[in-house]
Formats: sequence, C-alpha cells, structure tokens
Amino acid sequence: MKKIREHVIKAVEPDSIAEELELAPGDVLVSVNGQPVGDVLDYHYLINEEYLEILVRKPDGEEWELEIEKEYEDDLGIEFENGLMDDYRSCSNKCVFCFIDQLPEGMRKTLYFKDDDSRLSFLQGNYVTLTNMSDADVERIITYRLEPVNISFQTTDPDLRCRMLQNRFAGEALKKAERLYEAGITMNGQIVLCKGLNDGEQLEASLQKLSGYLPYLQSVSVVPVGLTDHREGLYPLEPFTKEDARKVLEQIHRWQEKLYRQYGTHFVHAGDEWYLLAGQEIPQAENYDGYLQLENGVGMVRLFREEVEDSLEELKREQPGAGCVKRKVSIATGMLAAPILKETVQKIENQYPGLEIQVFPIENRFFGTRITVAGLLTGRDLREQLSGCELGEELLLTENMFRDGEDVFLDDITAGELSGSLQVPVTIVKSDGKAFVEAVLGLKKEEDMKNAGRKYREKQPYEHRP
Repeated sequence: MKKIREHVIKAVEPDSIAEELELAPGDVLVSVNGQPVGDVLDYHYLINEEYLEILVRKPDGEEWELEIEKEYEDDLGIEFENGLMDDYRSCSNKCVFCFIDQLPEGMRKTLYFKDDDSRLSFLQGNYVTLTNMSDADVERIITYRLEPVNISFQTTDPDLRCRMLQNRFAGEALKKAERLYEAGITMNGQIVLCKGLNDGEQLEASLQKLSGYLPYLQSVSVVPVGLTDHREGLYPLEPFTKEDARKVLEQIHRWQEKLYRQYGTHFVHAGDEWYLLAGQEIPQAENYDGYLQLENGVGMVRLFREEVEDSLEELKREQPGAGCVKRKVSIATGMLAAPILKETVQKIENQYPGLEIQVFPIENRFFGTRITVAGLLTGRDLREQLSGCELGEELLLTENMFRDGEDVFLDDITAGELSGSLQVPVTIVKSDGKAFVEAVLGLKKEEDMKNAGRKYREKQPYEHRP
C-alpha cells in the first residue's frame, strides 16, 4: 500500500481562511473531511465544498480539528512545501526535439529534470504528452473536472508520434485526448513543429483531426522547434528559414479563416517567432481569441504593444506636461525581441523627449545563436556583451530571464553579480507593457523579485523544484 506523504505547510496567505484559523508554516495537513489527501488533485477537489472538517497536526504533535464554512471553490490560502503534494513524475519520452537534451553540461541539476506530469498541467499550465498519464489519472481529471488540460500533441499520426517522442506508447496515448473530449473537459493543444517531420501535409492532417475536438479543445498553438548548438548525437533537425515560416503562416491563416467562419474562433495560432522570422506583421488582438496561449509565445508581442500604448495614453491624461523627464537607461534583450523593443521605445521617447533609451540585442552564445528569445539569455552573455558599454542610470531586464521568483540567471549568475560587473544598477521588470513603461520612466522600481509577480512568461526549460 502506498504511503501517504505528509503535507507540510510552507506559507499561509495574508487575509486568507488559513490565516484566520491560525494555521502556520510547519503545520501538517492530515485529512480533509476524514479523507487522507493523496496529492494536489485530491486536495483541490476535497476543499471545494462549502463545509469542511480539516485535521491539522501542529509541530508539537497537538492535533487541531477545524470546521470551516466558506463559499464553494474558495481556496484556503495554503502553500505546501511540496507543490504537487506527491513525487514529481519524470518524462518517459526521448523526444527528438527535447530542449533539455540540448543543454550544455555543468548547469544546475534541476534544469536537467524532465517533467511530464498531468498535475503540473492543472497547476502551472505545463504541456503534457499524455504518455505518463494513467487511466486512473484520466478518470480523476474527469471526475474532479480539473481543466483546462494542456496537451503537447506534435502530431495526430500515431506512428509518427511514436517516432518523434521515441516512445512506443505515444500513439496509443492520443486516445486519452479523445476520452477527455468525450467527457467535455476543456483542453489546449501545442504542436512543436520540426522541419521535415510534422510540418506540411502532416500539419494539415493534424489540424484537420484536432479541429474535430472543438469546442472542448479551445486552441492549438504551432511553435517552431528550438535548436541549440549542443545537439551532438541527437536527431538531425534543421532550422526553419524565412520562406518556411511564410508557408507555415499561410497554412495556419487558411485554417483560421475556415474555422472562424464555421465556429467563430481562430482555434489554431502561430507563435510570434513565425511572424518575426517571416518578416510579417503581428496579427491584431482579436485574432488571438483572448490570448489563450501567451506562455507559448502566442500574441505576446501584440499584447505588449497594446499595453504600452494604453499606458502612455493613461500617463498623458493623468500627467499632462510630464514629458520633461530627463533620463538615460538601457535595455538588454534577445535578438528576436530587439526590433520590437526598438520600435516601442521610439514611441515612448516621442512622448518623453528627455528620455534616452538604448536597446542592446544580446547574442546567445551560451546555447547557440539560433536561440533568440530573451528568456534563455544568461548572465555570462549579458556581462560579456555589455562590458564597456555606456548603460546610463540603470539596466532594465525582463523577469523572463530569471529563475521564477528569484534574481538568478540560468547560468547561476545573479542580478547583483551582473550589476557589480557592469557597474550599473540592474532592475528586473515585469513582462507586461505597463510595468515596462513605468520602469523606463523611473516611476516604479521592481527591486524585490518576490514582489514583482509573474504575469506572462516565455517558455523555457522546466525546472524541478521539490
């Protein structure tokens, strides 16, 4: 019989039900309504009720039995030491496109952990391949109505999926998506496109099949595979060219038009990288159906632009004549976002002529120059490429570059160490447009990473943090 893990409370949210009950870090949740809690899915299901009886054991061994009356689905405000309240499940696939297999040696061990845990789909929005999801997991998701479930499809061809994931059960696992659809569980899908494998006619067939899961499969993103310089011994994948990107977009746009006429949704969405690679304009906001796939880099550029413009308009109304700000700052970003940021800062400088904003595109030498997103830049590349540059009053960096909730880059250099090397204050900025404008103008400092919040993050390697 499986031993039930002890669920130790790590933190209690201010003004929460848990705080009112005088629960504290170090307390152990023993049971809810007389039932032991197996993992986070059980916990969220059990606490949904309006009346609860919870048993808690204090550090001195004293047990408290507490009665709670609350609104249905109200959270208790508890954070546990183990976010899953159970062991993390590692990935059983050997995907030909896996980014973690392309990491250089010598990085912290947590970066090499591959997760494929359906519970992380519910908790954090991670995409899962379904190969690690048991029949019991599927039944729990259906019973508990835990949605949306985010699924990495890659292809709907069972044989091709087995080859791409290098798992003989990968094709059979697609049937679990059908069960979720039949049960009316909301899903989002992802296709990591690999040149010569699941593109072209294969992508056409996948979109045909997946569109049949509407309306419960509410969106599918198509993103290009990320290729580092550390692919020795791995499947020979080639990067997409500008012409390739245009063909992919033409295919996606055709499907969008067809499905919008039929269902009133665009359904399939291209990652922003396709538009930037193809040299095409990013679609308008209404094309993104409410930005369902921001964390996959779908619509981030459009939303950022709109937030910046809205923020500038708001400042113009609230602070007329405030354009006398005199200030010089620098922004460092990935090669992909640099042209977008240069265009954006020009609008800010037009409204505030006393501002001088420098944008420094940083080449990713750590992972390889084909990696162009800001979220995978390292402290080492920033330090080497910015040394000797006149950076002004401060250097602004997006929070996407840092480990979640901390000020540590992927190569373990801290923001403080980078600041010391460059002899300039480093400010970590939330990744929304309003926070960006405020940081550029010096209206708000994001000095404490823990208080910065994380609204949208570019995809980067999942880090196992027990």
